[in-house]
Amino acid sequence: MLKVAKFGGSSVAGAEQFKKVKKIIEADPSRRLVVVSAAGKRGADDHKLTDLLYLCHAHLTYGVSCGDIMNTIRQRFVDIRNELGLHYDVEGEFDALSARLSRDMSVDELVSRGEYFTARLMAEYLGFTFVDAASCIFFGFDGQIDRERTDSTIAAALKANGKILIPGFYGRLPTGKIKVMTRGGSDITGALAAAAVDADVYENWTDVSGILMADPKIVPDPSPIAHITYAELRELAFMGASVLHEESILPVKEKGIALNIRNTNRPEDPGTMIVDSIEEEQSVERFITGIAGRRNFTILTVLKRNMNTSMTLRQSLEILDRYHAPVEHITLGLDSFALVTSTAALGDGLYDVIADIQKTCRPDDIQVQDSIALVAAVGRKMTFRPGISGRLFKELGEHGVNIRTIAQGADELSIIVGVDNSNFETAIRVLYDGFAG
Repeated sequence: MLKVAKFGGSSVAGAEQFKKVKKIIEADPSRRLVVVSAAGKRGADDHKLTDLLYLCHAHLTYGVSCGDIMNTIRQRFVDIRNELGLHYDVEGEFDALSARLSRDMSVDELVSRGEYFTARLMAEYLGFTFVDAASCIFFGFDGQIDRERTDSTIAAALKANGKILIPGFYGRLPTGKIKVMTRGGSDITGALAAAAVDADVYENWTDVSGILMADPKIVPDPSPIAHITYAELRELAFMGASVLHEESILPVKEKGIALNIRNTNRPEDPGTMIVDSIEEEQSVERFITGIAGRRNFTILTVLKRNMNTSMTLRQSLEILDRYHAPVEHITLGLDSFALVTSTAALGDGLYDVIADIQKTCRPDDIQVQDSIALVAAVGRKMTFRPGISGRLFKELGEHGVNIRTIAQGADELSIIVGVDNSNFETAIRVLYDGFAG
């Protein structure tokens, strides 16, 4: 058994969090490859080190001293080292970094030092071999990860050292320069590392006990999701749920590696296990996996008697594409169809779109509904339960929620309803209470 464990910024924010990480690692000898983010916030009034480093670079760009900011960052690392009784020469390396500070230093190199210093301290504390991401995460000239070279280098480092620790968020370009990933890039590093060594499980340790069935800002104390498929996760993410970005999942999804989201502060919680498929015995009776949604859509309904639907629909989609308004859902009727698109994407172009459709398609009428929210009930087991749609509509109707549009994914993983923005939170609570609570 081999597990790769990635710890986010909140999990390595200070010495007390370091101690929690060490207990987690020592509790399971199969956790032999660790990835860490830069130290995050210790409290509501604290700052993420990555944010401070970005601020420091902004100061350098405009010729303003960032000495105070750098001293704050340095002291954070010194405090962690001293509280844990480590020996890493923070001062020496930090002085060398500070001596090189100038507006010519790339923002990527400077910002990556948050992960670098955090990882150096954690590697010493755990007794793991530190492997710099610049020596094992390789980008091509196109900015994409060189998977073949990255995989072989990480696998070789683990084989040679037994237990290794890699800083997340950055790698190296062919020119030798540091390149950082998008925000949340340490998740990508963790997934890449897990895929490189063909891990049995990739653990992503954070400050929540897995993925919740609904937004806790809307539903009080929603239940966690014990098991979820990658397909369901993608559907929830598309509908606005705060879950891992697809890019940070793809490497392990491609290899069929299970991803376990865990809570560093509650390591006894099993968290959420994300897998390719789920056996029936792993499932609970609940057949809706999660509920998510997004506000602010516009529905354009095109009506025309004896419509050549395929041609008129194609022409309408081409018009929306010209205005860079992606269509989220399409509902077809015999002499009509409805297109759901983002109100923000339409922007001031709504009436131009309508005019172009009228000119090109010559419909009998075009109806516009704005201030629409889309709410999705997602679940792999809905396909095998007759009457789910009817029950869902009945629950919403009994609570005074008017449904403005209905869509169901081709893979039958989700049922999506459009409601007024004002009914958004009510719809989510009604569906949660009726199907998951």
